[in-house]
Amino acid sequence: LLLDAAMGLIENLFLYILLIAALVIIVLCIILYITTQPYPKLWRDEKEKVFFNHKRKEYQDFPSLYNDWSINLSVIVPAYNEEERLPPMLDECLEYLEQLKRSGHSYEVIVVSDGSTDRTVEVAQRYASKYDTVRVLALVKNRGKGGAVRLGMLSSRGSALLFADADGATRFADLEKLNDSLRNTLGFDYLSKPEEVALSHAVICGSRAHLEKEETAKRSFFRLFLMHAFHFLVWFLCVRGIRDTQCGFKLLTRESARSIFQTLHVERWAFDVEMLYIAKYFNIPVTEIAVNWTEIEGSKIVPFWSWLQMGKDLVLIWLRYKIGAWKIDNIKQN
Repeated sequence: LLLDAAMGLIENLFLYILLIAALVIIVLCIILYITTQPYPKLWRDEKEKVFFNHKRKEYQDFPSLYNDWSINLSVIVPAYNEEERLPPMLDECLEYLEQLKRSGHSYEVIVVSDGSTDRTVEVAQRYASKYDTVRVLALVKNRGKGGAVRLGMLSSRGSALLFADADGATRFADLEKLNDSLRNTLGFDYLSKPEEVALSHAVICGSRAHLEKEETAKRSFFRLFLMHAFHFLVWFLCVRGIRDTQCGFKLLTRESARSIFQTLHVERWAFDVEMLYIAKYFNIPVTEIAVNWTEIEGSKIVPFWSWLQMGKDLVLIWLRYKIGAWKIDNIKQN
């Protein structure tokens, strides 16, 4: 009898705990819904609306993503305190793009300094003084990689838009692989038919998934646990079908960039996941293509805290969309 009574108390206690937990979750969801802005605030300082034209020796307004395209390709390079790693990346990038230019194709590179406190802006301006295809967007304060990429995208002129990390970890010539994938997806590419590409929808993701076995052998058990936990959360909560959401080498059509970046909320490391979540919402074709990638020293990611921040962002992305705190306008065209 005593055992039965004890078991009954435990069952009742367990039910009370579940009830309290459910009430706490409901209250938190209500608070989250009430306190969350449904649409992102696209704030931009006046200084961030202009770039210095070295040829004309004057500041000029950046164009808008909502203008018509005027060049084949825009390359957005988010950079935070990258005075050391930026030059090798830009050298490789510009060597490749200048070859395209000699073939009659146009491009621009927009270096977005994300509130850098070192000589990143000075280094980027040195390239802008040498190449009239390079523009520098200096953010007045640090927004995070997602915020830097978004403002670069909103300032671009290309039929297609690529964002590429400033560390140069991905071989830039692999852009050709992404363009081939774009051609396979749409039937044409940004070199042969830029007007058609600009009006179409596609997102092509560079991927390091094929290197997973090699990286597993190099990493500690703790870092492997964090990596697999993050991948599971991405798959379970947000995006399925893409093995590597975080590679900083992605190509978008102009129309897809319009649909995604005016809706994007997350401005830190997990922005790639929300970007792909929005793309899936709009049924934008998303493909993944293997690229050559090399670990470059000087990463800004602090293993434990950065992964923790990204894990929290993933849960909040899922929860805010599920309860309707974040909304997506049905603006996809064509």
